[in-house]
Amino acid sequence: MKIGNSPEGSASPPKADRVDKTASSRKSETAQPIKAPPLAQAPAASAQVDISKAAQLAASAGSENDSFDAAKVDRIAKAISEGKFTVNASAIADKLVANAQELLSARANKH
Repeated sequence: MKIGNSPEGSASPPKADRVDKTASSRKSETAQPIKAPPLAQAPAASAQVDISKAAQLAASAGSENDSFDAAKVDRIAKAISEGKFTVNASAIADKLVANAQELLSARANKH
């Protein structure tokens, strides 16, 4: 028995279920586009969400961090668009190794 064959019948659909490809291609040439029904309005909000004090504190601490430099982002974007941006693969590799070592040593200290 082949995989995918059911014991009840053959793999091909009954004659009535087969598609006449020439008839369907003729219909597509003259068919009008089908209009979709109008979208239903979105239901009203049904849930109340409360943010914990810890989450509020974490969110506010992140916004006070001055690690984002918009001017630097603009300089990098300009360099990329002008084709002048170069990637220092050695520096990236060094930082990845340093981060991995830091994570491994932190993990070793926990156990």
